[in-house]
Amino acid sequence: MKKRVIEFNDYSFKYHSQTAPTLNNINITVYEGEKVLIVGPSGSGKSTIGHCISGLVPFSYKGEVTGSLKILGRDAQSLDIFTRSKIVGTVLQDPDGQFIGLTVGEDIAFSLENDCTDQMTMKKLVEETAITVEMNEYLPASIHHLSGGQKQRVSLAGVMVDKVEIILFDEPLANLDPATGQYAIELIDRIHKETNKTVVIIEHRLEDVLHRHVDRIIVVDDGRIVADMSPDKLLSSSILEASHIREPLYVRAVKYAGCEVKEDMKPSQLHSFSIESCKDKLLDWFKAGNQVVPKEGKSPALDLKDISFSYAPGHETIKGITLSIKKGEMVSIVGKNGAGKSTLSKIICGFEKPRSGSILFNEQDVTGDTIKERSLRIGMVMQNPNHMISKHIVFDEVALGLNIRGVPENEAKKQVEKVLKICGLYPFRNWPISALSFGQKKRVTIASILVLEPEVMILDEPTAGQDLRHYTEMMDFLAELNRQGMTIILITHDTHLMLEYTTRAIVIDKGRIIADKQPSLILTDSEITSLANLKETSLLVLAKRVGMKEPKAFVEHYIAYDREVRKKWQ
Repeated sequence: MKKRVIEFNDYSFKYHSQTAPTLNNINITVYEGEKVLIVGPSGSGKSTIGHCISGLVPFSYKGEVTGSLKILGRDAQSLDIFTRSKIVGTVLQDPDGQFIGLTVGEDIAFSLENDCTDQMTMKKLVEETAITVEMNEYLPASIHHLSGGQKQRVSLAGVMVDKVEIILFDEPLANLDPATGQYAIELIDRIHKETNKTVVIIEHRLEDVLHRHVDRIIVVDDGRIVADMSPDKLLSSSILEASHIREPLYVRAVKYAGCEVKEDMKPSQLHSFSIESCKDKLLDWFKAGNQVVPKEGKSPALDLKDISFSYAPGHETIKGITLSIKKGEMVSIVGKNGAGKSTLSKIICGFEKPRSGSILFNEQDVTGDTIKERSLRIGMVMQNPNHMISKHIVFDEVALGLNIRGVPENEAKKQVEKVLKICGLYPFRNWPISALSFGQKKRVTIASILVLEPEVMILDEPTAGQDLRHYTEMMDFLAELNRQGMTIILITHDTHLMLEYTTRAIVIDKGRIIADKQPSLILTDSEITSLANLKETSLLVLAKRVGMKEPKAFVEHYIAYDREVRKKWQ
């Protein structure tokens, strides 16, 4: 019988900053060598479960504990944070938050240096671990020059070098482009198979994690365990939908077509999903649909003319970009990590000055405008919410911009409360921001910009860390602002967001625009998806498997249908 490595028994936890428990009498057992996925809506308590396993609860996050938690048969309360770190290796959502060394090699070696490991042994262990995560060629490289995917691999190496028993991944895909995320899942799977480590993954992007097999999926909702079962059994149930967690798109499409998804159809992975009995219903469902008509734009809101920029001489990040975005458009900008997407947004907002070229807003040159002058017209929501937050309480953070602009208190209060309700944050308005999940913090920063009602709004990875319900509420609100005339630019890796909410996608690769057309055309172009580190949507793969002559149109039909269904949640 396999050894129990993690045991929660009637375990509850309440943060000191909160009045109600975040976890309520949960019971979870994880066995040696298992790979377990934990999913749940934002604020459901799944990240808190991770904190309890890693030791951040109670050592960093204080609170009240009832019940018991055992790690490798030992009472977790008796394990100090150092001892716990030798058993559980945690790869954080934001790798920058756990780097110590200046180079890859130094960072991987950090825990060995703490243990006073001799130089020869240390060098050997670092090289072996770097080979395992495919970073051995980067040992002398600076941490800060790595891509998001490479940083994540260094973080993984830093915990693996300690020969930990359990590897815990907290939202490992949140900041990665689709192809890099797919590679990360493949790497985690390979390491799991080669080392037989116990792997726990906490992640929103269920379909992406299921690119490789997992033993069990644990669903957390409102601090309780609502499911703990095999992926095939879970996907044949209605549990994910009830908890507002996005099912794999191909599974949802089959259900929309009126087919019953059964466990023995093996729906957890598309390549093994038995869909023979569903082909006719899928074809009939598609034929009954309407085609999506792109919305026509108006006069230009934003014009970039021959923009070039470099952080260091001789290394151009943006190379002669010319781009026009019309009033009332909702546009997605996509590309691999490091392609120049975020840099371009900083140039538009005035955070960075272009080396050459000009920027026009409503056909007036604003190239020389200050950041403050630009901010009156253009709002920017950064990828990492921690880079924007400056207040302790949620309400105060969202109200900050209105207070600076001198909006009367009563009027500001009404505007803030309205936006907090739309972003699903009203119940947390008096909470300390430190008690929020990453996804909730993201919504706070979006609310703080939405409340200012800019003419153009740029959002960098707006859906990172968002569950399906809050994703839908937030994006539908943005779509409504767009219908009222706000111009919205979305920098994203989320191909579903591209397809559902934008009629135009701009693809950037190595600082240049390589495509500018409908998202469905981009995601059916293998050359572009390869260059941009995108990946084919599973809807397209499903359409091809069924034998549809117009797979692109099938994708568009699904998106339109799905959006109508989810309006019922509002």
